[in-house]
Amino acid sequence: MNPHYDVLGLGCVAVDDLLYVAEYPPADAKRQIRRRDRQCGGLTATALVAAARSGAACAYAGVLGDDPDSRFVIDCLSREGIDVSHRVPRDDARPIRSTIIVDETHHTRNIFFDLTGAAGADADLPSEDVIRASKVLYVDHFGIEGMTRAARIARSAGSAVVADFERNEWPGFNDLLALVDHVIVSRDFAGRLTGERQPAAAVAKLWTPDRQCVVVTDGADGCWFRGRADSMARHQPAFAVATVDTTGCGDVFHGAYAAALARGLEMEERIRFASAAAALKAMQSGAQAGIPSRASIEAFLHDRDRS
Repeated sequence: MNPHYDVLGLGCVAVDDLLYVAEYPPADAKRQIRRRDRQCGGLTATALVAAARSGAACAYAGVLGDDPDSRFVIDCLSREGIDVSHRVPRDDARPIRSTIIVDETHHTRNIFFDLTGAAGADADLPSEDVIRASKVLYVDHFGIEGMTRAARIARSAGSAVVADFERNEWPGFNDLLALVDHVIVSRDFAGRLTGERQPAAAVAKLWTPDRQCVVVTDGADGCWFRGRADSMARHQPAFAVATVDTTGCGDVFHGAYAAALARGLEMEERIRFASAAAALKAMQSGAQAGIPSRASIEAFLHDRDRS
């Protein structure tokens, strides 16, 4: 019998090499690197770490190999208490490899990624039992066929499907999107999907009667969201913090939301919890190193309620 999971992820994992510079250079210029760091990253991996630190029981069941980069990811996830026993081994697979240049003056980052050997979700695995044992299935756009299979199984079992999408050019994307009942996307990607420049209008376009929640995030401007009881989008302002590095903030929002959903929080509480998690992450460097714990998030929200 498979164990119970709060959040199961199948998709994008990465090894991130972060290079910190005073300012991002123009073309043909040189800049001194102030410091460098290597962390685990990727949409799904970062969301799972955020969910785990938010108190959720998590598992990763995507495709990885036995190369040093795959072992690095497996070790990082395992240290967070994420079950990796259902991962799909494949000799030619490896994580995405990313180089991230962080501008410490303007608090921006540029990401350069290498997809060589990266596979995402498997078309046939994990087993249906593993998927049905999870309260929340977390999907991204990495391995559309496998994600769609898993989403169908999850929805038939009554599990929630939370999505983090950044691209939609692959065949079958629209079929996967239709299976997602908790859509959380950035303003830029929502605009590409819907043709709407304003987040509230994009929420309206993404809403369907089959969905439980649609969220469009917009960085320092917060997010717009709609649930089943709403007739239009509502706004959650971002928490004002001293920003250091925004790498992974969107993924942290997704993971904290998924954990709050698995815990049974109401929609407004989920959105606020996820917003606080992303704000706290923005105060720290790297995609995963700065992800806050549930206790830190709750203390942050308690302080904001008192002020």
